[in-house]
Amino acid sequence: MLDIRPVLYVVGLLLLVVAAAMAVPVGVSLADGDADWIIFMLSAAVTVFFALAMILSCGGPCYHHNLRHVFLLAAGTWFVMPVFAALPFAFGSAHLSYTDGFFEAMSGLTTTGSSAIADLLTMTRAMLVWRSVLQWLGGIGIVLMAVTLLPMLRLGGMQVFKTEAFDTPDKVFARVSPVALQLIAIYAALTAAWCFFYWLAGMTPFEAANHAMTTLSTGGFSTSPDSLAHWPSGWVMLVATTGMIVAALPFTLYLQIARGTRRNIAIDSQVGAFLGLVAVAALVISLWLIFGNGYDAEPAIVGAIFHVTSIITGTGYTTTDIQLWGGLPVALLFVLQYVGGCAGSTTCGFKIFRFQVLTAAARVQVARMLRPHIVLLPRYNNRPLQAGVTDSVMAFFFVYALAVSWLTIGLSLLGLDFTTALSGASTAISNVGPGLGDIIGPKGNFSTLPDAAKWLLCLGMLLGRLEILSVLVLFQRAFWKE
Repeated sequence: MLDIRPVLYVVGLLLLVVAAAMAVPVGVSLADGDADWIIFMLSAAVTVFFALAMILSCGGPCYHHNLRHVFLLAAGTWFVMPVFAALPFAFGSAHLSYTDGFFEAMSGLTTTGSSAIADLLTMTRAMLVWRSVLQWLGGIGIVLMAVTLLPMLRLGGMQVFKTEAFDTPDKVFARVSPVALQLIAIYAALTAAWCFFYWLAGMTPFEAANHAMTTLSTGGFSTSPDSLAHWPSGWVMLVATTGMIVAALPFTLYLQIARGTRRNIAIDSQVGAFLGLVAVAALVISLWLIFGNGYDAEPAIVGAIFHVTSIITGTGYTTTDIQLWGGLPVALLFVLQYVGGCAGSTTCGFKIFRFQVLTAAARVQVARMLRPHIVLLPRYNNRPLQAGVTDSVMAFFFVYALAVSWLTIGLSLLGLDFTTALSGASTAISNVGPGLGDIIGPKGNFSTLPDAAKWLLCLGMLLGRLEILSVLVLFQRAFWKE
């Protein structure tokens, strides 16, 4: 049997981080004079108890980490943390059931942004900031995992970003600390900067801090039930749009900039492809709004850029009900939610580099149809792709589509209409947030769905955040054999 003690030890350490993060809502609750601080303190105590139990029972000698430990750690972390992060929602002033609390915590830590809270106006500031903190933690967590673990796991073509510094499990655990600290510092600095920008744009310090955390994590939780429509200022939309774009770019580029290396920004093709796709999609929707819906040029362009950026990055902020824009914008935005941002960012979805790999492979296949004996290799970033990368991306594409299909069928069997089931499955797997329709659309929420549907959606969020294959590998019998 696989020795899971190394995994439980690391999960215990991460639970201590969750417990420490509860100090933020405790401080807010004490400042506001409500009683939620008691629930957060008790939740932190329970979390610390189980964390120390894992650490003390599994600590001791240095363990040898293998590839299976890495797979199990990735899945175990994102499953166990919401179990404890849900406690304040379930037992505090939010008065959510544990199912709703777990859904909210899972949505936060996976930076999905779907909410099971029927009315945000009834939430205390401590509960609101806890949602934002969870998304902030989830954002930096996925950046660290994308930079260190996913390339080594060879998931869906991520091996193209593999470096010698992290090519084996032992090297990951031995060398991750310096890189992690630098990435956390960059992430925190960007969050502080956007907090200041939001404040300059007209938000209160509390609102600015919350939205800075959910913008840089591309999570999309807001302190208002109207999302960013609550702040009609164009400056707020500008700050949000630039923040989402910054969060959608590879954080390794910021790391290189901090180290004084800037040349890779120009040669990273996924950055140019991402920005180009945002520009083209925004142009198409802008023209539709201007000539098809009679919008003035400025609000059409600003609204299109904002919502395209929000959907493609998986953030899910809204300023209007996009379903009123008509068929083309809704269809285009629905497709864009599958795309995602760059690898190594806080975004979700299929990721832009995988579309580039598939495009390069398709071009090679077309060229070979005309000249069967020609020797051509698909290229990425002007370099030939390693053996197996294209197959890995194609397999990921198939499993991604299959996961959306099966989740849609499961939700339909629970009584949801087709629009709600399909958009709910899509937003869960793509970690976007709002769906389509009257129930879970931009003006709705997930609170009225059956509990079974919420648990299915939680599974979808987990699968999407962990690149699907890293969870499915756990169900192979060979995985657990020594």
